[in-house]
Amino acid sequence: MRRKDREITDYNKIIEIFSECDCCRLGLIDENGAYIVPLNYGYEEIDEKLILYFHGAATGKKIELIKMQKTASFEMDRKHKLIEGETACTYSYMYQSIMGNGIISILDNYEEKIHALRLLMSHYSGKSEWDFKKEQVDNIAVIKLEVTNLSCKEH
Repeated sequence: MRRKDREITDYNKIIEIFSECDCCRLGLIDENGAYIVPLNYGYEEIDEKLILYFHGAATGKKIELIKMQKTASFEMDRKHKLIEGETACTYSYMYQSIMGNGIISILDNYEEKIHALRLLMSHYSGKSEWDFKKEQVDNIAVIKLEVTNLSCKEH
């Protein structure tokens, strides 16, 4: 990271940012280069290892790309605020962001999918106990990203 003075290394602060972001952009590679898709997400931490979960249609470009790759990148951000200046060059922008990558997979196990979906719903609703119809769970894709590397920054 070029601006070490803006780097966040405190693990609890990083978890706070994870918990307060509302969109995670998943970065995959296709024949034309980067393919970035914004997604809702849930997450959990196990022994300071972060795991992100996403859900969506069981078919489509995102799923095809995931099947062809073992890793993916991600980005999320929050606390956006424009800081006005006297000149164009003295304007600035406040934010917090997390970027990283990890090992990506599509979950097949029904119980793992339910666990991930509950985490996703908890992230947005604050409620952790949810019931899901088996037919609906069977017809969606649940994606797991085991974070192997991340950086966190604020301005």
